[in-house]
Amino acid sequence: MNIKKHIPNLITLINLFCGCVAIVFIAKAIEAGNLANNEMATYNYEIAFFMVCLGIFFDFFDGFFARLFKVSSPLGLQLDSLADMVTSGVAPGYVMYSLFLKSANPNDVISSVYIPFLGFIVTLGSCYRLANFNIDTRQTDSFIGLPTPANSLFILSLPLVIKFSESLMIFEMLTNHWVLLGITLCSAYILNAEIPLFSLKVKKFNFKDNALQIIFLIISFILVLLLHFTAVPLIIIIYVLLSIVNNIFLKK
Repeated sequence: MNIKKHIPNLITLINLFCGCVAIVFIAKAIEAGNLANNEMATYNYEIAFFMVCLGIFFDFFDGFFARLFKVSSPLGLQLDSLADMVTSGVAPGYVMYSLFLKSANPNDVISSVYIPFLGFIVTLGSCYRLANFNIDTRQTDSFIGLPTPANSLFILSLPLVIKFSESLMIFEMLTNHWVLLGITLCSAYILNAEIPLFSLKVKKFNFKDNALQIIFLIISFILVLLLHFTAVPLIIIIYVLLSIVNNIFLKK
């Protein structure tokens, strides 16, 4: 039996496992929030965030090892999307659901019972993105639309931004159901928008060919050092903006 050909798929399944664990901790965070135990809720959101980060880490390396061992297969491609659907589709949708719950008026049945389900629009957008990615031959060296892992990190960081940000304006924005609805719809849109976004893959080891990636990584590193969790949504926004600016210059 060729063990090498199973290693990438095993790594993909670990990604899926991380997504499942993240969903469990999101559920625990919601339960703690309902009991007004904000510290425990934050702890559970942190675990969920780090489990998604770990899943994304394995998501990167399953493809790396598939190419390294030259064992890429249609099964691996489908398995990768199915795993991503949980880690980068269901998990962020569940977080948006929990944020809508947090912003809801408990005395209003519509906002506390029905509106939170709109958070799963993120999951629907992620599903469409992943299915389209499998049949889109343009996305080999770059991306068309925001990759689901980046979107997942953006959404998973929001409860932590609410907790650790010292800005009252940010707190009020991220606990307002209209703002959350805007974020949800923008998330689903940017996942599937016809906007070319640069890849972080390094193919040639020189500054000229990787200047954009290097600048982005330096900015990201500085922001994480200064802002911690609050840096994550900013980094994703900067990634999209840098890509748009880069596209404009490429057209000239």
